[in-house]
Amino acid sequence: MGSEVSTGSGRTARGRIERRQAILDGAFAVFARRGYAQTCVKEIAQEAGVAKPTVYNHLDDKESLYREAVEIAADRIGARSLDVVERLREVAADSDPCAPLTAVARDLLRVFSSRDARAVRQLASAEAAQFPELAASVRARTTLRVCSALADRLARLALAGRLRPCDPEVAAEHFLSLLTGPLEYRPDADPDTVAAQATEVFLRAYGK
Repeated sequence: MGSEVSTGSGRTARGRIERRQAILDGAFAVFARRGYAQTCVKEIAQEAGVAKPTVYNHLDDKESLYREAVEIAADRIGARSLDVVERLREVAADSDPCAPLTAVARDLLRVFSSRDARAVRQLASAEAAQFPELAASVRARTTLRVCSALADRLARLALAGRLRPCDPEVAAEHFLSLLTGPLEYRPDADPDTVAAQATEVFLRAYGK
């Protein structure tokens, strides 16, 4: 009897978690498509495939939906970026870092320029007056998180003698700036070209 109750409770909990995630995913899709001001909770409910009262059962109001939907999307972008940076762990101590750094740069650019990443940046900045803390939260979950992980990888490359001795935090900031700068001026630039150019300039400054 106890086992049946526990299983049923587990299914209920999973169902609630799945509904909440569907609501947040639906909210992010609608906010990205229409912006905060033009979005209504009814449209979010329709996107998520739930009744409007169900939305309010999970999140109190439209403001909570906006904040949490953007932050969860930012977490996804951050996680994808960390997966890319983690590949630098596999670089052999006696190998040339140019090729792996270029590959990581290319794949980071693809994450940064993805539709979801662009939407996260736009949503965080568009409502800065109403949600002043959101831009900082997004930055912490994406840029700062990735910069910290990249600094760790670059520090290890420097210790292995593949980069010159440097402040790894500053080196990581420089590397990311070389990648993200062109997104501001040439959003349609070829990721492979930008990645190769960024890595070349970075290694001129930090390579052995």
